[in-house]
Amino acid sequence: MDSKKNFIKFSYSEQFVTQPETLEIKKQRAQFSIGVPKEISFQETRIGLVPEAVAMLVNNGHKIIIESNAGKAAHFPDNEYIDAGAQIVYSSAEVYQSDIIIKVAPPILSELEKLKNRSTLFSALNLPGQSEEYFKRLIQKKITAISYEHIKDKTNSFPVIRSLSEIVGNTAVLIAAEYLSSVEYGKGKSLGGFSGITPAEVVIIGAGTIGEFATRAALGMGAFVKVFDNSIFKLRSIQNKLNERLYTSIIQQKILAKALRTADVVICAIHSVNDQAPCVISEDMVKEMPYGSIIIDVSIVNGGCCETSHVTNHTHPVFKKHGVTHYCIPNISSKVPHTASYALSNFFAPIILQIADEGGINNFLKNNQGVRRGTYLYNGVLTNKYISDLFTIPFQDIDLLMFPLH
Repeated sequence: MDSKKNFIKFSYSEQFVTQPETLEIKKQRAQFSIGVPKEISFQETRIGLVPEAVAMLVNNGHKIIIESNAGKAAHFPDNEYIDAGAQIVYSSAEVYQSDIIIKVAPPILSELEKLKNRSTLFSALNLPGQSEEYFKRLIQKKITAISYEHIKDKTNSFPVIRSLSEIVGNTAVLIAAEYLSSVEYGKGKSLGGFSGITPAEVVIIGAGTIGEFATRAALGMGAFVKVFDNSIFKLRSIQNKLNERLYTSIIQQKILAKALRTADVVICAIHSVNDQAPCVISEDMVKEMPYGSIIIDVSIVNGGCCETSHVTNHTHPVFKKHGVTHYCIPNISSKVPHTASYALSNFFAPIILQIADEGGINNFLKNNQGVRRGTYLYNGVLTNKYISDLFTIPFQDIDLLMFPLH
């Protein structure tokens, strides 16, 4: 048996032909100018990048331009940004000439005029407060606009909204405790946790992230908690996460009305569909609630889930209706802007580094489906079907723009 191996034999001339070598083509890392303007929207106190994040971006070769006092309301003074390597400027127009703009609230119309053509905007969309003119001006400047509240991660959840919702859920209970203990707005009553004294009853409507963290906080302060939601999966999940057999129920009018009649605190945190929260608490149900009880309508950002709710602000946060104190501030996390700014910054800084590693926003969006879901304008083309239907603006699917059919 011949044990010799047979090798392919080349002709004499073929031995000297240069063979092509396949090399890995590395993407060229991009460097950007990143602008952080001072928020001018009413009572918006958060900022998108904290000093530690700025230092990390500067160390990676990016230029950070921050408007003076942009972080003051969140207790991040200019000198901390200067120490981190940022450039402080005194003109918002100069900030808006950056390649990437990081904002918390969506720009108002006067700010849109300052945007550099073909730049990238990260901000909230806040669709209920927008107009057709807002989108047309972005389209004219061929902006790529990304709404951070609509970005999804690999688990199909909303990472920025979840992070802020954790803060909102916890803060809502602290606010409720403050007003419940007031002799003017509440009952002069503590949430509970004391031997021999009946705890306060807290009704939480919505078993999402806000509901989960509100429940954690209320239980931690000694309250008796009832959770309502129409998703059995969410109700089961919240029990498993807290490892506690809570009072839970689907939202049935008679059962909810009965719970409200003895509730000291009600926290409304129902997940909205198409930015419109369902109204589940009627005015008649509010009339039956105890005098001095508290409603924290977190869902007011999407219209509210209580018939008697209307938008309030941090200057005048509450009003009384039928003896019940209502707290209906849309941006509750702005009450704790230092903490909330970290939540936003923890998202924005890594995203910018990823965009740089991919060589720019176009490559990044091609490789990141979750962020594509939050992109409502791509190079001035509207890519959100809901906005298109709402304002009758031409629409194109972003996946077809990214990956055209041949």
